[in-house]
Amino acid sequence: MSHWSSPAAVAVADPLWRALAVLRVILLLNTAGVSAYHADSYERPGAVAVALGVMALWTAVATWAYAAPRRRTPPLLVGDLALALALLAATPWVKGPDFAISLPSFWVAGALCAWAIHWQWLGGLVSGVLLAATDITLRSRIDQSDYGNAFLLVIGGTIIGFMCGSLRRMAVERDAALHRAAVEAERTRLARAVHDGVLQVLALVQRRGTALGGEGAELGRLAGEQERQLRALIREQDTVETSDPTSRAASSPARQTVDLASALTRLQSATVTVSTPGFPVELPAAVADELLAAVRACLDNVRVHVGEDAPAWVLLQAFPDRVEVGVRDDGPGIPAGRLDEAAAQGRLGVVASIRGRVDDLGGTAELSTGSFGTEWELVVPRAALESGA
Repeated sequence: MSHWSSPAAVAVADPLWRALAVLRVILLLNTAGVSAYHADSYERPGAVAVALGVMALWTAVATWAYAAPRRRTPPLLVGDLALALALLAATPWVKGPDFAISLPSFWVAGALCAWAIHWQWLGGLVSGVLLAATDITLRSRIDQSDYGNAFLLVIGGTIIGFMCGSLRRMAVERDAALHRAAVEAERTRLARAVHDGVLQVLALVQRRGTALGGEGAELGRLAGEQERQLRALIREQDTVETSDPTSRAASSPARQTVDLASALTRLQSATVTVSTPGFPVELPAAVADELLAAVRACLDNVRVHVGEDAPAWVLLQAFPDRVEVGVRDDGPGIPAGRLDEAAAQGRLGVVASIRGRVDDLGGTAELSTGSFGTEWELVVPRAALESGA
């Protein structure tokens, strides 16, 4: 399907065709008024009446025909312009060789605009040149106003066509940009889900299997291969079928609230210590879910990179202008450059599951690491919390 027949381009073109239908009626009324005013000067008044009838009939036909995209075909446009040229050519026979105003007058602008809308600047230029050349060659003498009218037909048709083409092009590019943004957002969401579930399990199986040896080592090797392939798939994924984001927003629990303090407390275990305020920290469910998932990703990193029995501490603080969640361990810290290397390899734990989530909430995720261990500070401002992010 041509990009000019895409839904975005058609949506832009439809109002232009409707406006042209109104313009045709106005031009017809103007031509009828001018013809009535100069009726006494015509050599064949009856022919003028017939011509006006033909213009009125074609105005009705064109209004109906151009209303549906499937009927906007080259034969229709050629016939539209051919009728305008024929009426111009009949002017000397109807009005006499010394006519000042052509028989169809400004009514020919309807065909000019139709070509400009359909074929953009090239259509406006070609139709303008044909109309101007026909009008000029039929006149016994050419004055300054005749030249000005011909010039306006050529330059006006070209400009109208260029503007129509630009509007349709911008609409197509806008839809493409929105689609790319939706695809990227969905890709990030899927990558988070995969990292938080499948990849963590595969990494655990690989590490445990290698330690067990024997058949366990083979199982660990296979799990490692699958992990690498899955990470490569995440990196190379170019298109993702996305559902309508407005329908997801309508069904999301963004207006419900969750006590983040209680949710974090449920993460407490023999190795994880959770400290929260002595009062509920109510947040929109969507915000609380994302913060909780980011904290889980931090704790997963502790288990994978420091050890299953490594202690970790989670601290929740609620301030008037923000909410802060800290996650700390006393491991060896993260070597310099390790995060950049992991991102280049498609390991999205820090980039997507932690920083990506907090960034989407309008907050910040700061990492401090060294010989003392690793500490994440997740901060979300109240403005983002109140809007439900």
